[in-house]
This record gives sequence, C-alpha cells and structure tokens, in this order.
Amino acid sequence: MSSPIRTERHDDVLVIVSDNPPVNALGAAVRQGLEAGIREAAADDGIKAVVIRCDGRTFFAGADITEFGKPMQEPGLPTVIDMIESADKPVVAAIHGTALGGGCEVALGCHYRVAVPSAKIGTPEVKLGLLPGAGGTQRIPRIAGVALALEMTAKGDPISAKQALDAGLIDKLVGEVSLEADAIAYAREIASARPLPRASEKTATADPDAVAAFRKANAKRFRGFEAPEANIKCVEAASNGSTFADGIANERAEFMKLMMGTQSAAQRHLFFAERQAAKIDDVPADTVLRDIKRVGVIGAGTMGGGISMNFLSAGIPVTIVEMQQEALDRGTGVVRKNYEASAAKGRLKPEQVEQAMGALNPTLDFAALAECDLIIEAVYENMDVKKEIFTKLDAICKPGAILASNTSYLNIDEIAACTKRPEDVVGMHFFSPANVMKLLEVVRGEKTAGDVLATVMALAKKIRKVAVVAGVCHGFIGNRMLMPRQVEANKLLMEGATPEQIDRVHVEFGMPMGPFQMSDLAGVDIGWHRDPTRIENIRDALAAEGRWGQKKQAGFYDYDEKRNPTPSPRVAEIIEDFRSKSNMKKREISDEEIVERTLYTMVNEGALILEEGKAQRASDIDVVWIYGYGWPVYRGGPMFWAKSEGLPKVVAGLEKHGFPVAASLKEAATSDGKLK
Repeated sequence: MSSPIRTERHDDVLVIVSDNPPVNALGAAVRQGLEAGIREAAADDGIKAVVIRCDGRTFFAGADITEFGKPMQEPGLPTVIDMIESADKPVVAAIHGTALGGGCEVALGCHYRVAVPSAKIGTPEVKLGLLPGAGGTQRIPRIAGVALALEMTAKGDPISAKQALDAGLIDKLVGEVSLEADAIAYAREIASARPLPRASEKTATADPDAVAAFRKANAKRFRGFEAPEANIKCVEAASNGSTFADGIANERAEFMKLMMGTQSAAQRHLFFAERQAAKIDDVPADTVLRDIKRVGVIGAGTMGGGISMNFLSAGIPVTIVEMQQEALDRGTGVVRKNYEASAAKGRLKPEQVEQAMGALNPTLDFAALAECDLIIEAVYENMDVKKEIFTKLDAICKPGAILASNTSYLNIDEIAACTKRPEDVVGMHFFSPANVMKLLEVVRGEKTAGDVLATVMALAKKIRKVAVVAGVCHGFIGNRMLMPRQVEANKLLMEGATPEQIDRVHVEFGMPMGPFQMSDLAGVDIGWHRDPTRIENIRDALAAEGRWGQKKQAGFYDYDEKRNPTPSPRVAEIIEDFRSKSNMKKREISDEEIVERTLYTMVNEGALILEEGKAQRASDIDVVWIYGYGWPVYRGGPMFWAKSEGLPKVVAGLEKHGFPVAASLKEAATSDGKLK
C-alpha cells in the first residue's frame, strides 16, 4: 500500500503533500509520512524551506477518530509536531478547507502559516468530550492570547481565516487557486529568517479576569460537561508562568483523564451513532433517488410554517396550503418574522430573507399541490382529518410524488391505506420548533418503497436534519419512550413526590427540563378532552381550572410575568385531594426511585422497540433522544447510558418496582451487555 504522504521538490523548497481522503485524517501512516518528510528536508542542504499542504478538499481536518481507544502507533502526533517545530529550516503550513483539531495543532507547530480566505481553523475536540492533546491548549494562548484560546478550545467552534489572521494564528492570506505557488513563494521569502518563531518559546500573558468572565458567561452552556473546564484549566496553565513542558504535561494528563472517562466515550458514541443512523439496513446505498424540486406543506400553523422554513432555507421552493386566508396570512407572516429576526442577529442578509420568502407560494387552492414532488401534511393529530387529506392528495398528486405525514403518534399504514399508492406514503415527524430542532423521525410504513425512504433520508441531510428511521407504532421511537416516563411521574406524584422534586432529579441528571416543566411549556391542555366536569386525574383537574401552563401563568407551577416558576400551593392541594380520594398514604420518595421509575422504564421501552424491529439499532434510539428531547450529550443517549450505568443494575431496579423487563434487556444484562 502506497504512503498517503509524498514529497515534491521545487528547487530549494520541499513540499510535503498529504493525500489521505476524504479529510486527510492524521492516522499513523500520515504521521509517519510527515516525520519522514521533515527528516528528508533536514538531510538535504539544498532545501532551504518546507511547505506542508494537502490534496483534496481540506487541510488535515483532525485525528483519525477510529484510532481512539486503541494502542497508539508511533510516532504520536505530539512527537511529529515537536519535530516540525524544532526543525532548523522554516516550515510553512498551507491551509485550505479546514484545519481542525490535530490539523490545527500541526499548523501551530509550523513556524509560519498561510491560508486561503475561505479556510477555517479550530479545535473541536471538546465536542467529543476531549481537549486538543498535541499542544493546542498551550500554543494557541502563546500565539493569540488567552481570550481566543478559551473560545477555540472550550467551545470548539472554528474561526475564519480572517479572524485567525487578525489574531496572529495565520501569517498571510493567499489566493484560493494559487495556494501552493503562493506558499512556496512565501517560504522562499522567509527562508533566511532567524530566529525561527516557535510557539513553544512564546509567553502567554495571564488574564484571570478574562477567564472568570468566560466561565460565568458560559456556565449554562457548560453545565454537566467535564471537557470545557479541562480545556479552561489547561489554557490557564499556559499563562500562569509555568514552562511549556509543564503545560504540555498537564495537557496530556487532562487529555488521558477525559479519554478514559464516560463522558468522552458517550460523545464519541454519538459521533458514530449520528452517521450510522443515516444508513438504511435493507435499502442499497446506490438506490436511485426521486427528484424533489418543489415541496408542498399542508397547514400554515406553527409546525407547517417551521417545516416550510427548512426547505426554503435549503433553496427548495415551497407551496403552503391553508383553508382560510386569515390563517394563511398569519402563518406566512410568522415565517417572515422568523427570517427577519435571524437577519437582525446577523445570521442572514436581507436579500436572503427576500429570496426565501420569494420561493414561498401561499395558497388556498389545494390543487396547487399537484406540481409538488413531496407533500407534507402538518395538520392537527386527528386520524379522520388526515385520512380525508390523503384521499384528496391521492386524487390530485402526480405519479411518483411522495406523500408524507408529520404525525407524531398516528398509524402511517392506516393513513397510507386511504391511497392507491401506499408505497409513496411515509412519515416525516418534525420536532417543534421545526425550523430549529435537528431531529427528523422518518416513519417507514409496511409498504413504503425503498427509494421513498432513501430520498427522504437524503433530503433530511440537505435541510440539515439528523434523520432516524422508525417503524410504525404508537409514538414511534421518541414519544413511545416518553409515555412510560410520564405515567410513572404521575404515579410518583400520587405516592408522595412533588412536581419540583421530580423535575429537579431530571434537571440534575442533565435534561433541559423535567416532565412537569415540559408539560407546562407545551401546554397542560394539549390532548385534554375539554370537559371541565370530567375530572379523572390531576391533569384534568388543572386543565378544568384553567391551569394550562406557562401561557396561563399557571400549570403544575405558578409563573410570574417573566415565566419564572414557583411551587404552587394550589397544585399541592389538588394532588393531596386526589391522594385522599384514592386512599393512598403519602410516603417519602427518594431521588433514586425517581430515576429507576422514570428513566429505567424508558430504557426498557427502548429495548422493546428494538425487539419489535421499530428501530434499526440501539444507537438510533440514542440519536432520537439527544436531538429530539434534550437528553444530555455527555450521557450518550438512554441506551448508551443504561450500559454505562450497568445493565444488571437497570434490570434489578426495574424488577424491584415490579416492572416486566424486556427479554432482550435481561439477556444483555447477563451476557455481553450489548443491546442490538
């Protein structure tokens, strides 16, 4: 097998070229080739300077993540970077695409850096629960200062070439199409420069105020995560007067601690799970996709408008249909308002707003959907209404058009049966707000065609969604798993827990909110039968009194005008009244019991979903819960968390409370610990 690294001599400049598609990951063969290239330059008196560049679409975009957790093959990346930096001939990094993670660190180890204007540079390791482990936390603050180093390492977002130039991380911007020639010319220009600028020999100025302000400003964002604070501490160490060697030793120790920890394992699991979710087990990867040139959306409410924005933002024209002009005007007005709000924040240009709105065709004419290649029904959850709509669609839509429902619970097969083309029907369950939330559950009906499924999955990527295939069952993957949590949370209220205790346990676990906070946010009246005289449970009692949640400043909590919650004495009375009528004795409920009964039951439901074939793999379930419901990323999703918690412990907890345990969960707990 040929080496992914080659060298090319341009008179007195040696160019070391990486050709390791798709992203020039810094695997063992690449590291070995870089080491050999630097040695070659050192041994040749005719070489005055070195350029390191990459073929393909990008500079080194990071380490080879498949090597994580495996024995490291020599040389390690820190060794290669130290070798580059200690070279006695100038080494220039020629950057295009992205220089990320280890790629950024290679560039920082070079004496000089040039980049095309479109390039980006960054250290995103924190998003995998790690930190730059090859000197990044030490070189960035020494070159560009503590403030930028904190932003780059603890947040992990890349910066533009222009920002990098202004900060001193890049020395010169060069032509987009003349990168190599310009880099070689620059290398000759600085060939005799001495002493060579080495980041390890620079001093970072301490800035404790900046560090304190950064921690405070990002406290909410970093809550529960270990890696951001480890990055901050390493950057601090670079500026507290310690030597570069001491800073590197500290960085390495923190890196290994994170690498061996549960959080990084969870975040790396999600990295691979997200990519695996895009694959459909029994549909060939080369399936010919249907051409989607125009999308139709039925319903201009909150969901319909949000769904439309996804396609408009991707440059796909949308025809949106409503029954009443007032509803249509209101819906399109909200779409424009959302776009204009983004423009006001600098995320869009005014002309982009007009371009998106210009691609939206609002109409009351249902027949206008005849020209669409994909039609998404986004009306309220009523089977009769949906059947009526799909019967109409079957009559007017062109052959080959995909008919999709945004239902979050209902049976796709029953909806498809209303058409003469059930193979063209699929579920597309967007999460609210649809223009913001990343998850899309793609519900595969019994007769959904493979090319329909493949087309929708590919389209999801185009509109920047993370899509997961789900089978037909009540609530699909996410909402089905939500149900046992809510059932147990309600039972716990009756037995003695309070809404605030149950919600606190979930928030401390890492969820953005607990089940009763979520109910108040969504609306206690959602799904309520609307009969104030029919009071069968606590939710009915709240709804009958107009305690519909945040929108009424009263739900499971009382709210002030800024929607800040406080425990409600009235809710406590209602709960006690129900408890008394049911002859239930109040008892102390431990936080541990809340976890076992609300979270372990979710894991059990996930195992049943896998047994029934309603999800392709356990990691798909994790993707659904992280991107659709705010499960903490650092716990890797419910199925990954169950394994890290210990499957025998989960099974024992379920059995302790008398829950029937899924057979596959029991088996996994007593065997290899793996769920499908």
